[in-house]
Amino acid sequence: MAGPAFRAAAVRVRVPATSANLGPGFDALGLALGLYDDVVVRVADSGLHIDIAGEGSETLPRDEKHLLIRSLRTAFDLLGGQPRGLEIVCANRIPHGRGLGSSSAANCAGIDAERGVALSGHARLHEPAHLDLPPQVERHPLNVAACLLGGFTLSWMESGAARAIRMEPADSIVPVVFVPGKPVLTETARGLLPRHVPHVDAATNAGRAALLVEALTRRPELLLPATEDRLHQEYRAPAMPESAALVERLRGDGIPAVISGAGPTVMALADADTADKVEALAGTDWAANRLSLDQQGASVLPLATPGDI
Repeated sequence: MAGPAFRAAAVRVRVPATSANLGPGFDALGLALGLYDDVVVRVADSGLHIDIAGEGSETLPRDEKHLLIRSLRTAFDLLGGQPRGLEIVCANRIPHGRGLGSSSAANCAGIDAERGVALSGHARLHEPAHLDLPPQVERHPLNVAACLLGGFTLSWMESGAARAIRMEPADSIVPVVFVPGKPVLTETARGLLPRHVPHVDAATNAGRAALLVEALTRRPELLLPATEDRLHQEYRAPAMPESAALVERLRGDGIPAVISGAGPTVMALADADTADKVEALAGTDWAANRLSLDQQGASVLPLATPGDI
């Protein structure tokens, strides 16, 4: 089979932040948020050149170790060949190490960029492979599913392959994220989880996760009980005590609040009438951001105009 042909023109990809778990939906439920990274990729004659602005500009690698490059290389291998060179510009807005899916965004940007620059990409790398490729790097598809599909997603692994369905979140939901100054490594947060949990806690979470699907899609008034969690947030609290305290305070005030992903960001699920009030509760130790719900997921856009990214 002949190797892929590549476009000479650059391709621009936009990928959303994501919040995973959403309380009881551990390793299964995800939500796409209106906060974006933009990436421009062009096939060059030789070499690899990466420019990074914004989040991670001082710490991210500018070589083959970058997650975006790893994702691109894996996708190109599946298509049967690598381009001679790559020029990449990243405008990053998703905070790193805060539980908002920055690594999944990088992986998904690589997949969509490959589909854009490879002339045969859409024909050869069909949609199931599109979803399944990033978990080869991350092993957990929930952030990837939300990033690729947008909206509210339920994902799982089946026979070693990633699967996901997309649902429409209720239009009235307004996410407010509280981002702390310091990150927490996902490996650290996951390492605090016990091997076994009480049966009553597992049963409670199963019921709450089922209720959360109804609450997020049709009955937002049920979000407070639907976001109750007994599987992971309490166990991770020692790594992020300020986040755990903020979740407890917000929930005590009747506001549905959860740890976003592995933390330490806290996400409240407000509405148009309460979002401003909720955002004002941040205090000086948090950067509060009122966000929209992303409905598109990862997408290829027209090239940016000057100053756009």
